[in-house]
Amino acid sequence: MQPRIPRQSVDEQVVAPRADNDARLTAELAAVVSGARRRAVRDGDRQIDSAHLLHSLLEHDPEVRAVFGEGPGIARLLGYLVQRSIGYGLRWQGSVEDSGAVPVVAQSDGFSPLAAGAMEHACERAAARGAGPARGIDLLAAIVPDPEARAVEVLHRAGIDTGALITGIEDRLERLRWSSR
Repeated sequence: MQPRIPRQSVDEQVVAPRADNDARLTAELAAVVSGARRRAVRDGDRQIDSAHLLHSLLEHDPEVRAVFGEGPGIARLLGYLVQRSIGYGLRWQGSVEDSGAVPVVAQSDGFSPLAAGAMEHACERAAARGAGPARGIDLLAAIVPDPEARAVEVLHRAGIDTGALITGIEDRLERLRWSSR
């Protein structure tokens, strides 16, 4: 029987600052990262990927849930995300999520290259907006445009229109810009 938590090589055991303790993240986004980390370990995945982050965003961040709105789409999406550990998504185990669309960051702290790049991009988006720490909506905005992200594959399977979702995210971020002035 294989252990539930994958073994790490000596190179992977480098101690780095944990993203969930990063001052560039709101407390809510830090909770999202912690939840995604627990989900990855529980699922037996070697790295946190964009689907783990999306699942945790939906669980922990009401602002992100609001972008998706009400209706059957969100229920279908959560259904696909829950099924990941019992069948859907098992083909992802043992592979690395990386589209090459986002620059790879040197210290991934247990994230797939794509997820690490999305975390970095979320922080950059928040800083460019002058909004302080990155929020869950910033992370969602960093994940959804990448067609190679596992989260985007799940969104498509659930029938979520990613173009409309991106528009909703940008509208929400624009309202945040105006409310912070």
